[in-house]
Amino acid sequence: MIEFLRRGAEVRPERPAVVTHDLTVSYGELLAQAEVAATRLAALGVDRVAVADHEAAPVVALMAAGSAVGVEVCLLPPDGAEQVLDLIGRFDHTVVVTDRDDLPESALPGGVRRVALGALLAPGDARFESEPPARRPHLVLTTGTTGAPRGVRHDWGRLVRTTERIKPAHDERWLLCFGLHQFAGLQVLLHVFAAGATLVGPAPRRPREGLDAMRTLDVTHASATPTYWRFLLAELRADGGAVPTLRQITLGGEAIPGPLLGELERTFPDAQVSQVYAASEFGSTGSMRDRQAGLSTSVLERGDDADIALKVVDGELWIRSRTGMVGYYGEPDIDAEAWRPTGDLVAVEGDRVVFLGRSSEIINVGGVKVHPLVIEERIGAVDGVDLARVYGRRNPMTGQIVAVEVVASAGADTAAIDAAIRAACADLPSASRPRSIRFVDEVSTTGSKIVRREAQ
Repeated sequence: MIEFLRRGAEVRPERPAVVTHDLTVSYGELLAQAEVAATRLAALGVDRVAVADHEAAPVVALMAAGSAVGVEVCLLPPDGAEQVLDLIGRFDHTVVVTDRDDLPESALPGGVRRVALGALLAPGDARFESEPPARRPHLVLTTGTTGAPRGVRHDWGRLVRTTERIKPAHDERWLLCFGLHQFAGLQVLLHVFAAGATLVGPAPRRPREGLDAMRTLDVTHASATPTYWRFLLAELRADGGAVPTLRQITLGGEAIPGPLLGELERTFPDAQVSQVYAASEFGSTGSMRDRQAGLSTSVLERGDDADIALKVVDGELWIRSRTGMVGYYGEPDIDAEAWRPTGDLVAVEGDRVVFLGRSSEIINVGGVKVHPLVIEERIGAVDGVDLARVYGRRNPMTGQIVAVEVVASAGADTAAIDAAIRAACADLPSASRPRSIRFVDEVSTTGSKIVRREAQ
C-alpha cells in the first residue's frame, strides 16, 4: 500500500488522492502523513493495532503506514462503543488508535492502551522511507451477515499482487460505498491507488450520501452491493433530481438479481456495468461484463496455473485461492493449494453459474428447503417495491415459514403491493410462498448487505 502512495507522489504529488465534501488530500500530503505515522507506529513497539475511525483520509494514511512497517492494522466498524469494545476484546487488541470521545482510555478493558489518531498523523520530520518488510499483515473483519464477525488475516504482499494488471487511470474518481474495514472497501482502495486515481469518501457511506457525492464531487466510478444500488435508485426516484453521469458501475458482495442489472443499465446508459464475485477469505475472482446475472461457466475451466480456480461440488461453489487470506484469526495458516467451500449454493444453467443463496440462509419449511433469493427477485420486480428481505421466521407447526419485509416506494399503496406480491408468488411451490408480508422503513443490513436471518 505504501508503495502506491510513493509512486503516485513521485508522478504528480499535487494530484488529489482522497476527496470529501470537507477536504482534498493530495498524494504528496497523504504520503507525508503515512511516512510520519509509520515511524510513530514502529516506535510503539507493538505488532498489531485496532483502529476505531471511519474518515477515509486518516484511515488510508494509517493503513499505508502499517504496510510500511509490518504492523497489523485492524479497522473496526463504525459501531457504538459497546460493540467496538466487544470486538477489541474478541480479537485481543492491546492498542486502540482512535480520536472518538466515547472511547476514552478509562472505558477500555484493562491493559488496553489508547493512542490518539491525530497524534500519529500530526506533521513531523521523522519519516519512514525504508523498503517494506517481507511480512506485512493486515486483519479484515467479515461483515457478520451470517453470525459474529471473524478476523481474516491477509498480507499486503498478496493483496498488492492482485493489482499487477491495473493500468494508470489518473482521471478516475471512485466513490467509496463500502467501509474500509470491509474487504470490499479494501478492494476499492487497492484499485484506486494502484491506478493513481482519486478516492471519493463521503461519510456516512449510505446511498443518500453516495448519490450526493456522485452529483457534486465528479464521481466517475462506483462499486457497491446490490442492496446499496437498489436504495440509491430509490433515492433517485424519490427526489427527482439529476441522474449522475457514471462511466463504471460495479456490483458485488451479494447475489445480483437480473432485474436490477436492467434497471441500472436504463438509469445509467453511459456506464459499463460489471459484476464481481469476491469474499474476505479468497479475494476477487475477476469481473463479469456481459450484463447477465451469475457467472459464466468459463470460470470453472481455469487451469492449474490460475491463482484462483472454482468448481461446483454438490450444488455448492468451491474455490482454491493463492492470493486470498493467510488464515482466520486465532487459527493456523491455511494451505493456499487446498480447495474450500464458499457457502454459496449455485446451479449450472446453460452457460451460467446461477446463485441460489448462502447455505446458511436456507429456509426449512416442514423439511422443504427454500432459497430466499428466488423469492426476493420476484418480489423486487413488483411495482412499488424498493427493496425486499426474505427470511425464515420460526413457526411451531413447520419449523419455519417464509416471511418478507418490504420497503415500499414513497407514496405507494401498500395494500395493492401486498396483493401484487402474493400474485407474483402464487405459482411457487406451497413452501416457498410468503406467509407473512410486513412493510418497514428499512430492512436489516450489515455492510450494505441484507441479513437474511431472523433476529434472536
